[in-house]
Amino acid sequence: MAISRREALQFSGAVVAATAISGCCKNEKEIGSAQGDVKTTHKAPIADTKSPRVVVVGGGWSGLSIAKYTKIFAPSADVILVEQRHNFTSCPMSNLWLVDKVDMEYLTHDYLQGARENDYTYFHATATGLDKKKRILKTSEGDLSFDYLVFAPGIDYDYSRWTSDIAFENRLRQEYPAGFIPGSEHLTLKNKIQNFKGGNFILTVPSGNYRCLPAPYERACVIAEYFKQKNLKAKVIILDENNTITIKKEGFLSAFYELYSDYIEYIPNTTIKNIDLENKIVETDFDEIKFEDAAFYPHVRGAKILQRAGVAKDAKNMLEGDIDPLTYEVHGEKNIFVTGDARPMGFSKSGNTSNSEGHFVAKLIAQKINKTPAVKWESPVTTCFSIISTAPIKAIYVYSEYAYNKENSSFSFTSTSASENWKKEGVVNADSVYNWATALYADMFSK
Repeated sequence: MAISRREALQFSGAVVAATAISGCCKNEKEIGSAQGDVKTTHKAPIADTKSPRVVVVGGGWSGLSIAKYTKIFAPSADVILVEQRHNFTSCPMSNLWLVDKVDMEYLTHDYLQGARENDYTYFHATATGLDKKKRILKTSEGDLSFDYLVFAPGIDYDYSRWTSDIAFENRLRQEYPAGFIPGSEHLTLKNKIQNFKGGNFILTVPSGNYRCLPAPYERACVIAEYFKQKNLKAKVIILDENNTITIKKEGFLSAFYELYSDYIEYIPNTTIKNIDLENKIVETDFDEIKFEDAAFYPHVRGAKILQRAGVAKDAKNMLEGDIDPLTYEVHGEKNIFVTGDARPMGFSKSGNTSNSEGHFVAKLIAQKINKTPAVKWESPVTTCFSIISTAPIKAIYVYSEYAYNKENSSFSFTSTSASENWKKEGVVNADSVYNWATALYADMFSK
């Protein structure tokens, strides 16, 4: 079953997660970015202001939260959300959309609504560079002056461990997209699943702190169930770089073996050495695996705007924000912040984590604007549900907060709880999935 034309049109506005921005206060002359790679000759079409201006780059779960709550905590601020997409499409819950268990309207939300109801400005533009000294953000729609700047641009993919050939990388992106940045790749993946005729369907799981640790395993479950319901002679093969499932191990493994033993083959501790797209063979460090179709999920890194803006740190080639982990401030820049999946801390790269983190960063910015006492560090909250089956719908769950160790400057999990017995608690957990998503969408877009 192919996706409808209506769904394709709805999804067409959602591309790379939030590397966008724009606006301006003054009539600047031609100004190069901090790296000299971008020049513009005009200001962005944003009205001048005498209020403290906060520019948020990226309309994902973190950026939306920061835009809304900065305005709540500092009503005098002029808040501008810069985003290159025309509408928001949720990556959390999208695995259910792949197999027709939620519709596109549930995942898609209106940036203009969020801006109207929460008294900030949505500016449709793409961030292209930064002049730190003059406090000017360069965008596709002109220069935007700021007092405070937040980069919440999400992730990009890093294919360097598989290839240095740009043409080959582009083939992987186009023909076998990972499906973890909302947009066309989700449409492609849905078509792959619903038009699959049988054979091996490969999913890969990268090592490191990739976006949404349980999502590849959840995706394997819903795809396997879909193939099972269609009575296909098919198998979902999970090639996992990790030694074992990285989160909710007990729940996922029991589902693999008890529900989908004929449809899922889980292969941990697997390094891909070569991908032969012509013959459709994946060569690992110990085997060759033939496939009919695939979604290749590579390692992730911070979005490339961080490099262009000169605020990235090469943390083992992850290129995430170079920030103070307790204040989110870019080192040497007290008025520039990096949050969400682009930050270097080992927090889960998930929607709930980024949203809760955004509340705290908004407090930090408001404290500077309001000139009130410093805000103490608050832990992000990771609340994560994963679907095990859809007929009946069952889910597993994990909740965690984080603690900071001053001695070694690291974070660890704390206040952790989990519900992985899908046979006993799966239906209750599944009901909570929709309540959770609905509440978070409202938190980002409603007053």
